[in-house]
Amino acid sequence: MSNALQSVSLGTPLSPSAARVMLLGSGELGKEVLIALQRLGVETIAVDRYDHAPGQQVAHHARTITMSDPAQLRALIEAERPHLVVPEIEAIATPVLEELEAAGVVRVIPTARAARLTMDREGIRRLAAETLSLPTSPYRFCDSLAELQAAIDGHDGQPGIGYPCIVKPVMSSSGKGQSKIDGPVDVTQAWDYAMAGGRVSHGRVIVEGFIDFDYEITLLTVRAAGRGAEAGQITTHFCEPIGHLQVSGDYVESWQPHPMSPTALQRARDIAQAVTDNLGGQGLFGVELFVKGDRVWFSEVSPRPHDTGLVTLSTQVQSEFELHARAILGLPVDTSLRAPGASAVIYGGVDAQDVVFEGVAEALAEPGTDVRLFGKPESFVKRRMGVALATADDTDTARSKARTAASRVKVKATQRG
Repeated sequence: MSNALQSVSLGTPLSPSAARVMLLGSGELGKEVLIALQRLGVETIAVDRYDHAPGQQVAHHARTITMSDPAQLRALIEAERPHLVVPEIEAIATPVLEELEAAGVVRVIPTARAARLTMDREGIRRLAAETLSLPTSPYRFCDSLAELQAAIDGHDGQPGIGYPCIVKPVMSSSGKGQSKIDGPVDVTQAWDYAMAGGRVSHGRVIVEGFIDFDYEITLLTVRAAGRGAEAGQITTHFCEPIGHLQVSGDYVESWQPHPMSPTALQRARDIAQAVTDNLGGQGLFGVELFVKGDRVWFSEVSPRPHDTGLVTLSTQVQSEFELHARAILGLPVDTSLRAPGASAVIYGGVDAQDVVFEGVAEALAEPGTDVRLFGKPESFVKRRMGVALATADDTDTARSKARTAASRVKVKATQRG
């Protein structure tokens, strides 16, 4: 696999010299990537499945299609002719991306193969465990409730995964459809929840043995331009590890840096580099890992900015979004930590199509805090509508500040109509 750096000529948006980048998926993470690209003079095209998605509100061009529909996706890319296509979600017709990349029509970030492998948990888990022989939890893939039960119990002389275990759809985002099974009574409910939470209805899940880990981290790993003797080549850069709190598989808090032993940190970096080297290309990857003492297990990888990495908007010299933008364009990056910090999710708390935010001034009253409101056009009780950020001398203080700031922001339905 080539390790030569690919660069994009930067011009002026909306002119013949423009570098054109298309994002497939334009939620809150895509919005920040688009802003970072625009600061570098890139002409941006934001694509999503619904109108007025957060990223569409700031991009030069907004397009709404079903990205899992091969014909729609091909037609849009061929019409727009972007220099780069940047997948930001999982539910994409990746065979089309592979065909267009192979034909030289477009460059896919990080590569079309990486987009295909990471769009579902099966591809990336088999790569990590079976191809790269990295440590992972025990796992099985199941296509029915009966297969799930058999995988847990064991069958045909094969040992079962046992209880407790974790069930996830092979394709979902932000923990949707994920649940822990503590005993037989939970199996049917977990299957039904996984079927409801999958991005595309595959009717397929992964069941994983439960690892008794001390903590879970996201290790943001960047394949970007080297410096000095490595100029012109892709080199691997690491951010400080990010700790996070999840509820039902959904991120609710994150903080950076998370303390790790030198041995565990090196093992985490070795695993992250093995996976990202295999996937190839340029850009930022969110590598999720379980850690117990000095032992480290691979969990998942996303070839794009990670939701837990929202904390980097306050903690790093360059946020994960700026790192991604620079890396894909072939520019040098700086993964330095600026200050310890934390993030806390602001949930909708209400189902409504027209909302206002109250308490923002109160949230920002504490020095060292910040708020990002994502601009989502519709609120749900458990939808992420924003995030509170905080920096401090240590992560415990930052976490407290971020939680307090998030708690002060309330989403209210308007009384119009």
